[in-house]
Amino acid sequence: MSLIIAGERSGVGKTTVTLALLATLKHRCLAVQSFKVGPDYIDPMFHHYVTGKPCRNLDPVLTSESYVKQCFSRHIQGVEFALVEGVMGLFDGVKVTGDWGLGTGEENKFFASTAHIAQLLDLPVLLVIDCSRLSGSVAAIAKGYCTFDPRIKIAGLILNRVGSDRHLELLKDALLPLNLPILGVLRREDDIAIPDRHLGLIPTEELPQMDAVIDKLAHLGETCFNWEKLLPMLKTPELKLKKTQSPVSSLQSPVRIAIAQDKAFNFYYQDNLDLLKQLGAELVFWSPLNDTTLPKDVQGFYFGGGFPEVFAQELTENISIREAVKKAILSGTPTYAECGGLMYLCEEIIDFSGNSYPMLGILPTTAEMGRRLTLGYRQATALQDSPILPSDVTVWGHEFHRSSLSKTPTKPLFKLKGFSANLVSEEGWNSHKIHASYIHLHFGSHPEIPTRFLQQCR
Repeated sequence: MSLIIAGERSGVGKTTVTLALLATLKHRCLAVQSFKVGPDYIDPMFHHYVTGKPCRNLDPVLTSESYVKQCFSRHIQGVEFALVEGVMGLFDGVKVTGDWGLGTGEENKFFASTAHIAQLLDLPVLLVIDCSRLSGSVAAIAKGYCTFDPRIKIAGLILNRVGSDRHLELLKDALLPLNLPILGVLRREDDIAIPDRHLGLIPTEELPQMDAVIDKLAHLGETCFNWEKLLPMLKTPELKLKKTQSPVSSLQSPVRIAIAQDKAFNFYYQDNLDLLKQLGAELVFWSPLNDTTLPKDVQGFYFGGGFPEVFAQELTENISIREAVKKAILSGTPTYAECGGLMYLCEEIIDFSGNSYPMLGILPTTAEMGRRLTLGYRQATALQDSPILPSDVTVWGHEFHRSSLSKTPTKPLFKLKGFSANLVSEEGWNSHKIHASYIHLHFGSHPEIPTRFLQQCR
């Protein structure tokens, strides 16, 4: 059957519940595949750390409804258990109409929400409720979610942040008339905390205490969930994998792509990396932070997002790498840079404290950190040819950053539109065979993107 872990709103503990379930299954030596609704990079890192398997993003805006179903079906093959972590509150999505070219063309007020994915995949929902500031009102919340959309089946509840036995008794008494299974009760756990910062949780690579946290979560999972009822629900459904036309490499020999992978650059969709390999790329992982020389015979660079602003001093101090990368890019090595990768290509990064750190100096602009969060889906239309897109092609991407650039390009790469009527802008840099933008792209429904990039790199 499998389940989707949903919250009644953001911040109720979905990720803690999901990691506790995954950690318990892993400690029982059971093979489990996890998924994450939406464009997030960091929660999937935690899933991957726990399960040992790359987590897959399910996002019908960045990809498509058909790709979401295909991705889920493909990656549950050969594993016994699977679960999906939702995004925000159960019904929090975006309103789309036929004008956007998403979905069936009919109006959908909850597109890309957890409920939308539950409906697409025909999966029941395990609803997490933060009970820290309520007792009897829990029944009204639970009933509202159960009846709001009859297409969504609520399989049961997880009561999180329960304060005491008396508190739990009040919650159970209130829920009793609903005949809704309580499949887990988590007390307030102050000693299980994953630190966060300006873009969410701190990635696993920066947390030396992660193994201890996972052990605690596994213990929590063993003692707080009703496994007799939950385990059968988490078993993967028997879905036949539909035959689809897989992208085929037209390359006569592998193309070596240098993937920046360290604490500063680690925002990558696994599907993107898989597609590159499938199309004939040889992925060479390296570190702009720690390496002193570039990998040999590199034919292209891929700089994902991450936190270059947090590690700006270390990036600056690695002079030999900065000079080598700059020389390679200015010599014509095709380069794809997203968000944090874009920042690395700038003249400098100014951090939250106002400190300035020189970067590659390829783009004539400065990336400065600020309080304002730029966040949301973007419909991006290419205004010119780039290493990954021809002019006039439109794709969907996602922005998520607190930096801004001091100068904008005279010939922007993209025209951007958001779901908000007044959100129209232009951004992105294209020079020296560079595609550098704040927009994160998922290649899943667009294999022509990595195909074009690899052709440029030959």
